Amino acid sequence: MSVKDLGKLAKSASIKMAILGSEEKNQALRAVAEALLAKKKEILEANAKDMEKAEENGVRGSLLDRLLLTEERIEGIAEGVRQTAALNDPVGEVLWMRTHPNGMTYGQKRVPIGVLGMIYEARPNVTVDAFALSFKSGNAVILRGGKEAFETNQVFVKIIKEALSSAGSIPEAVQMLEDPSRETARELMQLNEYLDVLIPRGGAGLIKSVIENASVPVIETGVGNCHTYVDESADLEKAKPIVINAKVQRPGVCNALETLLVHEAVADEFLPAMLQELKENGVEIHGDERVCSFDDSVIPATEWDWENEYLDLKLAIRVVPSVEAAIEHIAKYSTKHSEAILTESYSASQKFLNEVDAAAVYVNASTRFTDGSEFGFGAEIGISTQKLHARGPMGVEALTTTKYIIYGNGQIRG
Repeated sequence: MSVKDLGKLAKSASIKMAILGSEEKNQALRAVAEALLAKKKEILEANAKDMEKAEENGVRGSLLDRLLLTEERIEGIAEGVRQTAALNDPVGEVLWMRTHPNGMTYGQKRVPIGVLGMIYEARPNVTVDAFALSFKSGNAVILRGGKEAFETNQVFVKIIKEALSSAGSIPEAVQMLEDPSRETARELMQLNEYLDVLIPRGGAGLIKSVIENASVPVIETGVGNCHTYVDESADLEKAKPIVINAKVQRPGVCNALETLLVHEAVADEFLPAMLQELKENGVEIHGDERVCSFDDSVIPATEWDWENEYLDLKLAIRVVPSVEAAIEHIAKYSTKHSEAILTESYSASQKFLNEVDAAAVYVNASTRFTDGSEFGFGAEIGISTQKLHARGPMGVEALTTTKYIIYGNGQIRG
């Protein structure tokens, strides 16, 4: 089918989705979760083909990890669908009602956005997460995954459609572009007649391309040049595992730590042991002159290191003279995703929380928690780094809009 044909199907499905009851949606989602578990073997076989092609094409370790599915990860994906089914349905919620002096009552009600578009890279779990959240919030969705996960994505969508059909629901609510080329992606970006919003999820290049080429509204997500600042009052023993977790647990994701800032008053005490522990975990360190003085293996940092996310086992480290200097560095280089301060000072924590402009700002915790499932959303369709209309992990409420509802009794405006 052409991109336009998929748009027509999705638009038609969105009209039905908008009036679908909560229990009907929940039953369909539970059916999808069961189908994913029942067909793990088929999913793993498709994923193995994608992994083999990716390795042949020289895809590096952290991106391979994003692509890889295991039985445990499939079970986690299915559990995310179940959790989404268990969430409160935002559609139809009346946010407020007021009475006009003439006796009319008026207010705001949550409604689905309509047709969502998703363009994303080598993360096949996004296929299921995007479907589940779109379906729960009463939307249809058109998916365009990356070529690296082509086989896995196709199988996921096939299983979802079959489960929806078996549950007597609306299989047309999820559509996937079968051609993952740049040309079809560009067509999707221009699908104004059918698409209400487009959400890119991936690296900086993908997001930049969508923002520059789309004529439909775009919600910017994903790029995470995330910082952690170790303050002079930090509990250094508490700080070490937080830094390791933020950098090492899954270095190829957008909420992983990319730059560590350390107050000069604790640099001598903190950095030698911290550098050793990072190296033991396979992290390549890029540092300023002070950091290089602690270890000959540290690579001198350039401007590129401060500006970019590695999505790899690499970390940039800078020593700063104050919390103000840390905030200034973050303001200059942050992508407004997730930023953290490690401190025992209440005033420093509040200064950081108040002055750092990001979707998620942490005190004494790993940036790895910026995630829809961790925030109780079941899953996320992305992490918005902009300010309109959603910010941070986007769950079902972020995939609704509002309309005004007005009850009158013959009132006319004089």
